[in-house]
Amino acid sequence: MARFYYIARNRAGVKETGTEEGLTQEDAVVKIQAKGLIVVNVIPEGSESSADSSAGNPIKARFKPKHGRVTSEDLMLFCRQLATLIGAGVTILKSLEIISKQVASRKLYNVCMDLKKGMEAGLSFHEALAAHPKVFSGLWINLIESGEASGNLAVVLSRLAAYLEKEAAFKSKVISALIYPMILTFAGVGALLFLSLKIVPAFAEIFKGFDISLPLLTQILVNTSDFLKKKIMFLFLVSGAGIFIFRKYIQTKSGRLNFEKFQFKLPVFGEFFLSYNIEKFSSEMATLLESGVPILYSLEISGRSVNNLTMADIIRKIKDDVREGKPMGEALERSGFFEPMVVQMVSIGEEIGELPQMFKRINSFYQEYCDTFLARFISMFEPLVLVFIGGVIGVMVVGMFLPIFELAKIGG
Repeated sequence: MARFYYIARNRAGVKETGTEEGLTQEDAVVKIQAKGLIVVNVIPEGSESSADSSAGNPIKARFKPKHGRVTSEDLMLFCRQLATLIGAGVTILKSLEIISKQVASRKLYNVCMDLKKGMEAGLSFHEALAAHPKVFSGLWINLIESGEASGNLAVVLSRLAAYLEKEAAFKSKVISALIYPMILTFAGVGALLFLSLKIVPAFAEIFKGFDISLPLLTQILVNTSDFLKKKIMFLFLVSGAGIFIFRKYIQTKSGRLNFEKFQFKLPVFGEFFLSYNIEKFSSEMATLLESGVPILYSLEISGRSVNNLTMADIIRKIKDDVREGKPMGEALERSGFFEPMVVQMVSIGEEIGELPQMFKRINSFYQEYCDTFLARFISMFEPLVLVFIGGVIGVMVVGMFLPIFELAKIGG
C-alpha cells in the first residue's frame, strides 16, 4: 500500500494534516472522509515539497476564456461542477484545478487560482471565498461554512447549485416573457414615427397643390407631423435627460424607497412585484435553513441579498423580533408585508419543525403565481397593443384620405 500525505479540516474548521495508507489516492480520500474530515488535498508522501513549489505556477487553461466578467451562468456551472467533483471524492484543491481548466471567464479563472493559493496557505474554503465578496455573495460563504462544519460540503454545494439553477431559470423566464411585449411596443412606436415623419409630410405636400381647406383630422395630423419634424431631437434629448435624472434619483435611498412603494401600489402589477420579492426571499430561506444555517443568520443573509430596500428593512425587523424570542410567524404578521397564507404556513412550519419545507412550498406557490401572471399578461398585452396601434394607424390613413374624398366630390 502507498502512503499519502493529506491536508484536511475537521468540523470545527481546524486544519489537520497527517498520512493515510491506501491502494490509490481515491482510496486514501475515502478513509480520510470516514474520519469526519473535509479533505483539502491528498498527495503521495514525499512529494509535498514538489507540490508546494508548483503551487505558485499558473495552471494552463485548456480553453481560452471567452469573457472577462463573472456571469450568473459562470457561477452556476462552477458550483455544479464543484459539487459533482467533491461528491465523487475529489479534493477541493484538485477540483479547483480541474474547473479552472474549463471556465469561460478570465476573472473566474483568476479567482480559482487565488482560492487554491489561499487554501494552500491554510485558509478554509469559506474564508478563501470571503476574500472575493464581489464574486461570491454571503449566501455562498455561509452555506459553505455550514457545509464545512457539518462535513456535508458536497450536499450543501448541490443544494446551492440547485438554488442557483432554479433562480436562473425563473429569471430567464421573466426576461423572456417581457422581451416580446417590448419588441412589439418598439415596433409599433417605430411604425407610427415613420408614418408621422415620412408619409404624412408627403401627403401634406400633395395637398398644398390643391386649393382646398383640410379636414380637421387631417390638419391635426399635419400639425403633429410638423411639430415632430422640428422638435424630434429636442424630445429625444428631454427623454434622455429625464431617464438619466430618474436613474440617479432611484440610486439614492429615499428615491429607491419611494419608487418601490410606487411599484407595490400599482394596480395589478403591484401584486406581481410583491409576489416576486416573496418568491426570492422564500427560495433563499429554504436553501439556507435546509443546509443547516441558523435562522438568524439566514434572515441576515436574505436581508443583505434581496434587491429591494423595502423588503430588506422588513427582514431586518423580522430578524430583530426573532432575536428577542418571538415566533417568526408572528414577526411576519407584524410586518404587514406578507399575506396571511405565508404567515400561517411559517407558523405551522415552526410548530412541527419543518420550516425549510414550508418555505419550499411557499416558494413553489409564488413561483407558479408569477409564471401564471406573466403568461396572462402576455396573452392580454399582445392583442391590446395590436388593436391600439392598428387603431392609430387606421385613424392616420383615414385622415390622409379625407382630402382626396373631398377632391373627388368637387371633381364630380
